[in-house]
Amino acid sequence: MKKFNTGNLGSGFIYFYIHFVTEVICFFALGRYFEGEPTMWLIILAYDLLAFAPQSVIGYINDRFPRFSFGIAGLLLLAAALVLQNTVSSPFVSLVPLCIGNAFVHVNGAEVTLRASNGSLSHSAIFVSGGSFGVVSGKLLAATDVPYWLLLFLIVSAIPFAVLGQTYVKDAAPSDRYEAFDYHRKGLNKYVVIILSVLVVIVRGYMAYGIPISWRKTTLQTIILFVFMGIGKALGGVLADIFGVKKVAMLSILLALPLLMFGDNNMFVSLFGVLLFSMTMSISLAVIVSVLKRSPGLAFGLTTIGLFLGSLPTFFVKIRNTTANCVMLSVLTAVCLICLFVSIRKEAGVGKSV
Repeated sequence: MKKFNTGNLGSGFIYFYIHFVTEVICFFALGRYFEGEPTMWLIILAYDLLAFAPQSVIGYINDRFPRFSFGIAGLLLLAAALVLQNTVSSPFVSLVPLCIGNAFVHVNGAEVTLRASNGSLSHSAIFVSGGSFGVVSGKLLAATDVPYWLLLFLIVSAIPFAVLGQTYVKDAAPSDRYEAFDYHRKGLNKYVVIILSVLVVIVRGYMAYGIPISWRKTTLQTIILFVFMGIGKALGGVLADIFGVKKVAMLSILLALPLLMFGDNNMFVSLFGVLLFSMTMSISLAVIVSVLKRSPGLAFGLTTIGLFLGSLPTFFVKIRNTTANCVMLSVLTAVCLICLFVSIRKEAGVGKSV
């Protein structure tokens, strides 16, 4: 068992809130202004493409200029998107600033929490988990009569947090603070490590849409589902810091499979499967950062490209058959296990205390 590294953990909670606000705004906008459109699936596809795919380029730029706050810029773009949706006749005009604002905030959150973590996964895992709570909150708000200007106040409330978050960026030049990210298997080509890690993200992105959850029929059940997703994402980083990355990665995927397969009509079984399934979210990122130590923003961007590629087939093909779905989950779980086993070194774990 390792010692849990709590140094600079505040950066994770700061960006948890900023991430939460970002997803509230994005899914409020999508639900309020686009829900019911005959081409809604195409709008969501465009949103995923514009929000996820550019993050590798934005991340690379942020790696070179870490003092520039993409977080503040992203929040301002989100505010501009809300104003445009309410002042321009076509809401489509606002889609680009909405997506790019989302991408800016994500990259900044990853950049700062990784820089502050000294090799720990907890900081970025807590940051990422905020998105699940924001998505469901944004969807719920979109179905209400809440005026859009109240959402502008929510954005304003996040700006001081983004300013505070930048204080964790101590210098503009690359430093040795990423040397503690040392999770990849030694002797394995770094490009192979990156490909295997991104493949895990792609598979997870696809599997997330194939999880059988026919029990979800009420608003409360939807809220609980997203809460468990968020808890799982945060818990994965914390447990990986305590017990080791490889152990948590392998066990969480193995234990999640039967719960996901047989929890279709049982909410409690399914929820714990979703929680376990969500725990590997931060692990692939940590492995990529291990071989791209000077480019954490680029590393994060590669994982978001993986998420987009994983979700892409689901816009065109849906597996309805329960047996086929279970077979698909089993095969993809095996692929994840093989990739993780090959790419992560056995003794990987942080074990630093402050």
